[in-house]
Amino acid sequence: MNIFEALRHDHDKQRELVDALIQTHGDTEQRHRLMDELKTELEDHAKFEERYFYNPLMFDDLTHEKARHSVAEHHEIDELIEQLEDTEMSSSAWLVAAKKLHHLVHHHLSEEEHEVFQLAGKALTEGQKESLAEQYNDAMH
Repeated sequence: MNIFEALRHDHDKQRELVDALIQTHGDTEQRHRLMDELKTELEDHAKFEERYFYNPLMFDDLTHEKARHSVAEHHEIDELIEQLEDTEMSSSAWLVAAKKLHHLVHHHLSEEEHEVFQLAGKALTEGQKESLAEQYNDAMH
């Protein structure tokens, strides 16, 4: 497995969770469970993706800007999660923020998979792609 396959596997899980989250209604156990699961998944993924994918890309001229941009988007996602946690789950404002999060997560993952992965494929050796996947998966699971 290479780093792109490892990340894409977790991206698919994040898409499923964020899609399910905006289908929930009110202050329910299901909404709380999905929110907790999504928050944990996004936080762990961002931390280890930055460590085992973006960190090496920061040092390559080809990928430096994309890496910085993606890390900045991780922070935007964190801020939206904080906003959701500070908003009453039964309010309409909560769903508005959840839909913003949904949009941002989908945008971010799509950008990573269609732009960053292509550049990173040129910047990283085959050996790096495999060893980074192993380190990432060990940390995530």
